[in-house]
Amino acid sequence: MPTCPAPVRPLDAPAAAELTSIAAELLVGHGSATSPGLLAALPEACARFGDTARHALRPVDTADGLFVLRGLNPDDTGLGPTPGHWSTAADAGALWDVVLLLVSTLMGTPIAWDGQQDGRFVHNIVPSPGHEDEQTGASSSVLLAPHTEDAFHPGRAHLLVLCCMRNHDRIATTAASIRRTALSADDVERLKRPVVPILPDDAYEQAQRYTGRPAPVPVLFGTDEGLTLRFDPAYTPLDTADEEWRQAYGRLEAELARVSVAVSLEPGDVLVVDNDIVVHGRVPFKARYDGTDRWLKRASVRVPGRRTRPAAEADEHGYGQVALEAHTG
Repeated sequence: MPTCPAPVRPLDAPAAAELTSIAAELLVGHGSATSPGLLAALPEACARFGDTARHALRPVDTADGLFVLRGLNPDDTGLGPTPGHWSTAADAGALWDVVLLLVSTLMGTPIAWDGQQDGRFVHNIVPSPGHEDEQTGASSSVLLAPHTEDAFHPGRAHLLVLCCMRNHDRIATTAASIRRTALSADDVERLKRPVVPILPDDAYEQAQRYTGRPAPVPVLFGTDEGLTLRFDPAYTPLDTADEEWRQAYGRLEAELARVSVAVSLEPGDVLVVDNDIVVHGRVPFKARYDGTDRWLKRASVRVPGRRTRPAAEADEHGYGQVALEAHTG
């Protein structure tokens, strides 16, 4: 798997200072990165940015389906220790929560989930004791299988944004674009059929208890710009599908593995992933739980008016999960 061939968009020192200074001003003015007042103030704050930051955060524009924004520099000492669990993170790295909210608002509308991390708009992704073998961001010792973020839900993000706080061990995020694959026309047509559902992952305990009937969904969807996908094999009941469909799905998995790249984020790097084009994961690693482990912050972004998904998704129940939008309108 090649390492870090992702497109890099450099953010020069003045633009980086602009981003962090506006974030600091918002944090001082509102007292917390979770303040409703701060969320409401994001659009006005974003109107102050110059062309450099706006250009760097233009839409994903290559078949890779992602880019790395580079030029921000967190202070490793000032951050304090890596939290042992998202629920104990409190205000750790709060300035970078606001930076991520600003980045997200420049590209679209930040969203949160009532059933995940207490409805926060910025999540702390850290390895946690007892979760090592799960297929969630809290795992460590297993390969986090390539997947679409929140694939079970019709209101999932269009963009996934990951900001690296700490990564001393250079643990790689994996990414694979559907537009780099070479699938047969027959396989594409087969996987466009809604055959099996995608179930909620282990980060959504409330959604997993939902009693509504899971609806089959297509894996692939065609747009004017090319294929998009909705993919999460760890939470897809593949054994309920017919043999030909399962074989096509297996060939898709193999193609995504073939084109997969490993992106080793540096502190301050912001990885922007088009969630309709790219599946992402993470290589296994040994967590130390000593305050120096890998630490990412994650935000999810909707892009208003984007037409990259089947219209039928509007009829899905989403397993009872409600997506919350930041007050950016």
